[in-house]
Amino acid sequence: MSDKERAFYEALRLNAIDKINQSAEQSNRGEQRIRMLAELVKLRQACCNPKLILAETDIPSAKLAELDKLLQDLRTNNHKALIFSQFVGHLKLIKHHLEERGFSYQYLDGSTSQKQRQKSVDAFQQGDGDIFLISLKAGGSGLNWTAADFVIHMDPWWNPAVEDQASDRAHRMGQTR
Repeated sequence: MSDKERAFYEALRLNAIDKINQSAEQSNRGEQRIRMLAELVKLRQACCNPKLILAETDIPSAKLAELDKLLQDLRTNNHKALIFSQFVGHLKLIKHHLEERGFSYQYLDGSTSQKQRQKSVDAFQQGDGDIFLISLKAGGSGLNWTAADFVIHMDPWWNPAVEDQASDRAHRMGQTR
């Protein structure tokens, strides 16, 4: 994280503590647990990109900057990558970034129809796109992307087996790189 991101995160963290303490006084344990989970998710999103929490912020995402460097290297060396995130909003920010940089890509999230899912996968497998953006839940099983030789997880999932299953979409029979 940059210094600005760290300060933003710390402000969110302190605010979360205040909200949780207030909810402890005003609600039952179940409601308090839900509030804690919501605040944790917000903090996780802030680690991905501050714009996920505050759309109008001018704080740049260090994670997106590092992804950009990696993708430039991958492009230079003719690699194809799968990029997973559990946050659809994060994928959409990355998608916008890819469009600005002129990367060709395919996209899939939970709202993608079954017909479009297969169409996008087939297009990627046949060379249409250097990057495939996928929500972790939508792309974790049943699909194969052997055209990709790199897998990038933009945010860690609470269950590493889910990440492994998603990564395995590229590591299948037919993988040549």
